[in-house]
Amino acid sequence: MEESKPPMSSPGGDECLSWAARDPSGLLSPHTFTRRSVTSDDVSLKITHCGVCYADVIWTKNKHGDSKYPLVPGHEIAGVVNKVGSNVTRFKVGDHVGVGTFVNSCRECDYCDEGQEVSCVKGQVFTFNGVDYDGSVTKGGYSSHIVVHERYCYKIPVDYPLESAAPLLCAGVTVYAPMMRHNMNQPGKTLGVVGLGGLGHMAVKFGKAFGLHVTVFSTSVSKKEEALNLLGANNFVISSDHDQMKALAKSLDFIIDTASGDHAFDPYMSLLKIAGTYVLVGFPSEIKIQPATLNLGMRVLAGSVSGGTKVTQEMIDFCAAHKIYPNIEVVPIQKANEAIERVVKKDIKYRFVIDIENSLK
Repeated sequence: MEESKPPMSSPGGDECLSWAARDPSGLLSPHTFTRRSVTSDDVSLKITHCGVCYADVIWTKNKHGDSKYPLVPGHEIAGVVNKVGSNVTRFKVGDHVGVGTFVNSCRECDYCDEGQEVSCVKGQVFTFNGVDYDGSVTKGGYSSHIVVHERYCYKIPVDYPLESAAPLLCAGVTVYAPMMRHNMNQPGKTLGVVGLGGLGHMAVKFGKAFGLHVTVFSTSVSKKEEALNLLGANNFVISSDHDQMKALAKSLDFIIDTASGDHAFDPYMSLLKIAGTYVLVGFPSEIKIQPATLNLGMRVLAGSVSGGTKVTQEMIDFCAAHKIYPNIEVVPIQKANEAIERVVKKDIKYRFVIDIENSLK
């Protein structure tokens, strides 16, 4: 039985440069702290890139009331290994590596045993603003390096760009995991994608790679051109247009709903074929649904969050093999505050990635 408690942070750790929020204004500014030193099972990576996720907005601004300041956000981390512990077998110095939304778990429960640590019975330890087993508060990827148990690190193929790899660690796996769980990788089937942001655009890319016929649903007509021509969707529908929606009744095998704003569910539910599957990965404030839409259509409504180590590594390998890359806008750390505000306004196509390596000095 593997012991999950990391050793107490030792004073011998390395100084880490970062940008941190100090209060619920969420304003980020330079901050220096000490990372724990590398123990026998740890990997230390020099962070080159970190994606900007809506989670960074939530916790820098204390939207859940549990933010622990100073708070260093970032859980879409890509970098290069610069130290490994004596027991580490999967990584060596110089390897390209990723770290996602969690950095620890009990390693003893059935879920951990299955590589589904995101469902750990004792709770996954979040990459930032989490409390690790030694009582320390985790600090994320808006920083110069991070020390993580090798189990929670992912191999990034050397020919896959690190800036492209970063958004896979949350946005990518959050849609890939339920798509695989619900067998959406069946060529010729039909997929609807609700919302075209960081998660939605990845769902379109995976759908196309699986050989699905993909329809994008959006409230914004301005996204039509890019959905069809840049992302390769087969169809684009303005969700507020009743005629367009009606024309698609009972036509979809699957729907992935990435929208976190409040929206009606029945209109989308009625687009599913009999026994079709609707997966929600966004977090609207409530789900309202007519039982008849669900029961008479024998439909499935499922939820999902990111993914464990097994499916995450699988997804990275799939992206490398099929040359799937997120559409990103790379920014220096000095523009992190502006990037977060633009995420709030949905003014990004489709994911910000912070160039840590060249801007965090």
